[in-house]
Amino acid sequence: MKKILFATTALVASAGVASAEGVSVSGFAELGLFGGTGTETQLFTDIDVTFKMSGEADNGLSFGTAIDLDESEGDAPAFEDNSDDGGISIYLSYGPAKLTVGDTDGAFDAALQDALIGGSIADDNEHAGYTGNSGFDGGYDGQVATLQYSFEGFTGYASLELDDAGEGNPIFGLGGKYSVELASLTIGVGVGYQGYESNEIWGISLDTTFDNGLQAIVNYASATGADADFSGVENVGLALGYTLNEISFGANYNAQFATELGTIVSGLGLTAAYDLGGGLEAQFGYGMSNTSDQDGEFDEDDLTSTWSLGLAMSF
Repeated sequence: MKKILFATTALVASAGVASAEGVSVSGFAELGLFGGTGTETQLFTDIDVTFKMSGEADNGLSFGTAIDLDESEGDAPAFEDNSDDGGISIYLSYGPAKLTVGDTDGAFDAALQDALIGGSIADDNEHAGYTGNSGFDGGYDGQVATLQYSFEGFTGYASLELDDAGEGNPIFGLGGKYSVELASLTIGVGVGYQGYESNEIWGISLDTTFDNGLQAIVNYASATGADADFSGVENVGLALGYTLNEISFGANYNAQFATELGTIVSGLGLTAAYDLGGGLEAQFGYGMSNTSDQDGEFDEDDLTSTWSLGLAMSF
């Protein structure tokens, strides 16, 4: 029995080596300190690993999958059949067309550029008012099918998310983005739409990068519908960044205006980083968040802030 077991183990090991060209592992680790309003200064550690597999058929059709272990935790184990858990995506691509299914951005999110530049180990710049242009992604089980088609500087998107219970209409999205180089700068424009039932959201983003290291992003989105979370809600975002050799800085402001409730949720984020090379970067982050009352007035007692300082390691 032991001989059979050893032989089987050797066969599996050799199969893994034979397919190693289509398998890759990447990840990151973060180490430092963080604190903020109501939080004592404490140690911070985080780690994530992503496995990717890819292949190509004889007819030129490419295929692959990825699993982000950090996002694959939940009630449904990631490796179960038809798992609704996050962190898993599978794609098929042929020429300029690509279909991705699973934990992936819908058309609205894929087309728009987030008003966010830089990063910190505790994501301090993802404060109140920042939505990440998620739109209605995850409104059902989180499994999204997104088809994209690219040519020259344009990429178009169409996405679909189904209700497993069969009670709601599919979440459907359309979007497109275009990038062009002009003299010493690169300009990008993104437009997206997403809707289901009586809920709709549309948005537009503009971004530009200069040869001198300056970068700017402007983002706007408007949502309407019967759902109280989206009725009459507008989002505005602005981000500025600058990179000089190994040093980079970022600042962003994001706000959410709920016109029917009369409230404003907003925040400010600041980041600074020094690239030490080899995938190691020293990072500092600061975030501030506040919410107004129904008259649109802010109370300083409701203002909260966070900060972090540490090392980010990419592998």
